[in-house]
Amino acid sequence: MPASIPPNKNSQTEAALPHAEDAAVDNGPLKRDLISGLEKGLQVIEAFDQERSKLTISEVAQRVGLTRAAARRYLITLAHLGYMRHEQKVFSLTPKVLRLGQSYLHSARLPRIVQPLLYKLAYALEEAASAGVLDHDELVCVAAVSAGRLVSATLQPGTRVPAFYTANGRVLLANLPQHQINAMLDRLHFEPVTVHTIVNKERLLLEIARTGAQGYAVVDQELELGLRTIAVPLRNFRGETVAAVNVSVHAARMPIVDIVERCLPALLKVQIELAALL
Repeated sequence: MPASIPPNKNSQTEAALPHAEDAAVDNGPLKRDLISGLEKGLQVIEAFDQERSKLTISEVAQRVGLTRAAARRYLITLAHLGYMRHEQKVFSLTPKVLRLGQSYLHSARLPRIVQPLLYKLAYALEEAASAGVLDHDELVCVAAVSAGRLVSATLQPGTRVPAFYTANGRVLLANLPQHQINAMLDRLHFEPVTVHTIVNKERLLLEIARTGAQGYAVVDQELELGLRTIAVPLRNFRGETVAAVNVSVHAARMPIVDIVERCLPALLKVQIELAALL
């Protein structure tokens, strides 16, 4: 009889790898698979925002949780790569950082699919329209059309706003598991953005529940005075919520009592059309 061939250990290892990779995806990555330098470098970029456009080495170190020496090395590296500008003792971001966001907008399928229908929606209603996705506790605009109506500076691709105070954000939150909504609210620092901002946890929960029940959200000047928005979720062919789309109007042009009647039918039409494409 021919001698039996022992199993190839390498083959067994390779066969087990897909299961290990699937487990890493399901349960989160293993620490050995993460590149801490890349993680910290991106955190250094994120340390700069609208309120803090210029930071010293010490301020970056404090915001990111680095030593001053480490923060200095990251900032010098980013400046060498063209992502950072150094003037006297402060650092600031350069326009090259926009490439990171543009890479998503140019490569992601969602903005390309949504944009043409946003044009139809905005010009049919003669109002601004935008689409957004959730990123943790924030709403990120991924596509927008103004239709000649300059309603708000926040309606631009790449802008980030608190999800709880926007119509797009609320329809997306309404489709999350309740425990996840509660966890996000527990992290939220309740601070009024305008006199209309809801800063009570119980009221926000009621608004999110109402949004889920009726299938759309209306937000009246909670993020910005004069800005009223109505939004619906965008679902793919499997019924999963992947984004939200809204219409934004100026309060002086449209009373809050008219926004549902005038804008919701057009939004629902876009919702149906996109469900077959997403």
